[in-house]
Amino acid sequence: MPEELIEKVAEAPAVAVEKAIDTSREIQKTFVNQTQVKKVRAYWKLLGPGLTTGAADDDPSGIATYSQTGARFGFQYLWLAAFTFPFMAIIQEMCARIGLVTGRGLAANIRLNYPRWVIYLCALLLFIANTINLGADLGAMAKATQLVLPDLNFLVLVLFFTIFSLILQIFTSYETYAKYLKWLALILASYIFTAFASDIDWFKVAKGVLIPTFSFGKDHIILITAVLGTTISPYLFFWQTSQEVEEEILEGKTTLEQRERADPQEIKHMRTDVWSGMFISNLIMFFIIATTAATLHANGITNIQTAADAAAALKPLAGDKAAYLFSAGIIGTGLLAVPVLAGSASYALAESLKWRSGLYRSLKGASAFYGVIIISMLIGLVLNFFNVNPIKALLYSAVLNGLIAPIILVLIVRISSSEKIMGPNKNHPWVSLFGWLITLVMILAALGALLSLIL
Repeated sequence: MPEELIEKVAEAPAVAVEKAIDTSREIQKTFVNQTQVKKVRAYWKLLGPGLTTGAADDDPSGIATYSQTGARFGFQYLWLAAFTFPFMAIIQEMCARIGLVTGRGLAANIRLNYPRWVIYLCALLLFIANTINLGADLGAMAKATQLVLPDLNFLVLVLFFTIFSLILQIFTSYETYAKYLKWLALILASYIFTAFASDIDWFKVAKGVLIPTFSFGKDHIILITAVLGTTISPYLFFWQTSQEVEEEILEGKTTLEQRERADPQEIKHMRTDVWSGMFISNLIMFFIIATTAATLHANGITNIQTAADAAAALKPLAGDKAAYLFSAGIIGTGLLAVPVLAGSASYALAESLKWRSGLYRSLKGASAFYGVIIISMLIGLVLNFFNVNPIKALLYSAVLNGLIAPIILVLIVRISSSEKIMGPNKNHPWVSLFGWLITLVMILAALGALLSLIL
């Protein structure tokens, strides 16, 4: 007995130490988990205009373009997702910085620093292009809904989405509306799930990304231009800048004098937001092209007219789950992109004509601004009653964007590089160089598309 007691007494410190170590590990694990959660929450809080702008770029018309790219050419142009990412992020960061530093939207800055006819022309062309694009998006959302609920009437669905979007834009406070857009961006994850629900040869995916190939055929040039046009789009430039201003007003900077200051921390947070949003946007492009290449192209389905066509074609090949996820993405991104399309055109026109503007204002306080949104939405709605060919509509929209984008890009690079306008927050010389390179690429793409259509 005494010997057993002595052994237990001898073991007691070791047991206590072991329990203490286990407890310490549990506490450390809990602390690490809590720290990670806090980091994720802090990161999510930083995201705002950059995230919603990037997500809005993957609208139903963009999804249709990416689906066509994968269905028509397989994995050949998968490298475009990586190619467009830095270009898109650099330009959107310039736009965001302009908004943060000047306290004004992009159109207002162009109006103050350049001949007014320039912004009048750009705003008018943007309104036309956005309205056509908006109409095509409303139609795509209705078609995607019919894949899940086939008994619903197409025109009734288009009318529903139009009214629902208008109610959110006009009668919801900007603070609530911004949160809605931010959370809605998460619907993009459906395209990642769709990819993993499909049978994809990841070796071919890697080859398509790492070994860029290019063809000079007419169809190739038009489609590449469409991809560039839908990722580096004029409506994103205006939306990004104006949303930075809206966010500052939401923080209490209600006067121009208060907004004409941007500290380094604000710039740093903006940069994180913008680059994150553009990365997500191009990541989704990557997964859509990969999915449609692995399923549609691999099975000889190369003629995709709309995003809804892609979702319908996926059903027998990848199953109901993949098709419904793809459809959910179309509806969700449409709800996100439609107000961005209408809103960006309204910001451009209102700032050009010195109207009171901003989603933070009431309908009565900015009636002309909201009037543009309503007119754009109604025209987009009516286009669906005339059986407008969605591909032709998007083609016309892409051509208009191709004509507008280089002009606006020149102005963006010049404004963001100006010490007089931007002060110490002007572009670094390397950033300006990349800006001019992007502008040159967009000019060449637009010229290539025009020549391909004419010849």
